Amino acid sequence: MRRARNYSQANGVSAQGFTLIETVIAMLVMTVVGLGVASAFFYAASNTGNAADREMAIAVAQQRLEQLRSVAFTDATLNATSASGVATSVTRAGRAYSITTIITDANVISGAATLKTLTIKVVPQASSQAWTTSTTSPFGSVTLVTERSSQILGPNRSL
Repeated sequence: MRRARNYSQANGVSAQGFTLIETVIAMLVMTVVGLGVASAFFYAASNTGNAADREMAIAVAQQRLEQLRSVAFTDATLNATSASGVATSVTRAGRAYSITTIITDANVISGAATLKTLTIKVVPQASSQAWTTSTTSPFGSVTLVTERSSQILGPNRSL
């Protein structure tokens, strides 16, 4: 045993500590893991911002819908629109949103509609992810649909 100890001391070989190669490999592994964690953090922070945009888009859509509910059924604001609707934009909390309002008449009796379908689509415009500004993505735009009816009775209903 004494002979092996003398041999390692004589040749400068040490059995303790890390070699330079082991240290470099450990640093590379830690760098890769650190970059993965940083990437996940950036992704989470970005999606938190997108969720805030979607939350505000829902509030904008509800506000527009309440505006349309508050007017009289015969008001010009509720006139039928084209299939592409009427586009407007609004800024809330420093973010821009595109609002598309589509109004369709239904159940027309004697030339007057007794039922209207209101469709409100709100799309955040300044989002960091392209898929959130798409109207075809379920995560991008917010769409609210409701119906309003007049207070007159239809032809098949008697008083």
